[in-house]
Amino acid sequence: MQTTAERTRTRTTSRPLIPFLLAAGLVVMWSSGFVGAELGTRQAPATTLLAWRFLVVGGLLVAWCLWRGTRMGGRDLALHAVLGVLAQAGYLYGVVAAAEAGVAAGTSALVAALQPMVATALALPLLGERVRGRQVLGLLVGLVGAAMVVGADLLRTGSAPWWAYALPFGAMLSLVAATLVERRTRPGGSLVEALAVQCAVSAVLFTGLAAATGTLAPPAAPGFWAAVAWVVLLSTLGGYGLYWVNLARTSVARVSALLYLTPPTTLVWTWLMFGEPVGAGALAGMGVCVVAVLLVRSPER
Repeated sequence: MQTTAERTRTRTTSRPLIPFLLAAGLVVMWSSGFVGAELGTRQAPATTLLAWRFLVVGGLLVAWCLWRGTRMGGRDLALHAVLGVLAQAGYLYGVVAAAEAGVAAGTSALVAALQPMVATALALPLLGERVRGRQVLGLLVGLVGAAMVVGADLLRTGSAPWWAYALPFGAMLSLVAATLVERRTRPGGSLVEALAVQCAVSAVLFTGLAAATGTLAPPAAPGFWAAVAWVVLLSTLGGYGLYWVNLARTSVARVSALLYLTPPTTLVWTWLMFGEPVGAGALAGMGVCVVAVLLVRSPER
């Protein structure tokens, strides 16, 4: 039987494990979204994949909330709807459309991972804090690193048009906006309720877009439904769920910085699943981005 001192030591030792597991889970699940985008767009257009992704997960979550009889106030409902447009519809369309246009998953992950620097640079002044010169330098260095990765991918494959690389940039900015809105407004409701509203709004948007473009009908190929299951379970419930959980427990800068670990994780995913090589230019650009994060997050003397 444990003594009081032993139980105290056990609790103290286990406490750091929970934030670590939440952070590691976010990195793995978030990076799965880039792989899922490539899996899905090999079977169907981006609008088809996104429409059925959110029809499935939105329907499940809304049905669960209705069965539980949960209620959400008008303010919280409106705020989560805005977050759904920004964090899910805006972000995911940029990522999936980039994959459809031929942008490699690892490259798209690294471009989207500029979010830590942009979120930190914007969160500090918007939250009443000042931006230091070192953080501005870090933002510029990160842009150089991302440009190195994109340039290396263009030279290596040339499979994507130049404009396609603007899509993950737009996705990144949409996620930054969602992060700042959530931190400033702090909408209420449980995680399941929040995801239900966000996914329902995204389902309406992407279903309408797919219907308007004639791409709503899903293919019969089993690979498409495997990709839908992948992005529903791993990317939406896992990735977005852990993103909001981590954001509720710590700062914008710390959560955003975790996304810098998604590019190497995505490269491992794509190497294992698709056999895509990891070029020297991508590795060099990733190193430059790591330096940028250190500059942005370095403590003030």
